[in-house]
Amino acid sequence: MKAPNQLVTQVHVKNVFKYLNWDEILNSLIKNSLLIIIVSILLVLVNKIGKALIHHLFKQYRKKYSKTVTEKRIRTFQTLSLNIFSYVIWFLWIYWILSIIGIPVGTLVASAGIFSLAIGLGAQGFVTDIVSGFFILLEKQIEVGEYVNINNIKGTVSAVGLRTTQVISDDGTLNFIPNRSIQTIANLSRNNMVAIIQVHITPETDINKALEIIDQVNDANVSNYTDIVGAPNVLGTVALTDNKLAIQVNMTTKNGAQYHIQHDFLALYLQALTQNGIKLDNSPVTYK
Repeated sequence: MKAPNQLVTQVHVKNVFKYLNWDEILNSLIKNSLLIIIVSILLVLVNKIGKALIHHLFKQYRKKYSKTVTEKRIRTFQTLSLNIFSYVIWFLWIYWILSIIGIPVGTLVASAGIFSLAIGLGAQGFVTDIVSGFFILLEKQIEVGEYVNINNIKGTVSAVGLRTTQVISDDGTLNFIPNRSIQTIANLSRNNMVAIIQVHITPETDINKALEIIDQVNDANVSNYTDIVGAPNVLGTVALTDNKLAIQVNMTTKNGAQYHIQHDFLALYLQALTQNGIKLDNSPVTYK
């Protein structure tokens, strides 16, 4: 047997459903659903047309200002423009969806309570991201396509947005770095770089003969590498932190070429030294 309170609750529920206008509810649901679908389709079209227009405008800009503005700078502002446009599209979609379902967006935005809640949920960090991103762009600290080291993440900049900076690591990892967390930016793409080549040796190695062979390798091969800027600087014997010895050669190269220069000349040195019977340590390495 059902309790009296349970019976009373069932009666109230039946009365509520009795006075509901199901036709009106169904019509409203269908109408709102159609409006949401129409708005979504419209914004998808606007998104495609807008992005195509942005690509077209920057294509024309490249043709006109390619001699005065670098390609990296153009790509940076192109990705930024696409980023801002995407934010606008998402804002409009959310605003229209809330309006269609009857939520007073203007009242919510103007409400001090909602504003405080937004601050608590991260709006403050959002604003900090935007301000930090603005100064990164204004000061030209990094641009798309440059090789950088940000927060110990080393890689190529793929996008600079108002909120995040995207860096692709050497292994292909795509890193999203909030602009507010960027403390130090090491831009490795602005100046000539130095390829530091170290060949491990032992105390028994004939140093003079080894240096002579390295000079011969340099004389025979440096001219074949257009990325090498200036003459190699053979420092001679240096002591490493692990109590080992090495012969070090520094080569100034064009930006981005230091790595393959390191690898190529280390191989050339090892091959020539080995062929001439020079005693080397068991673990010759190249340091960046």
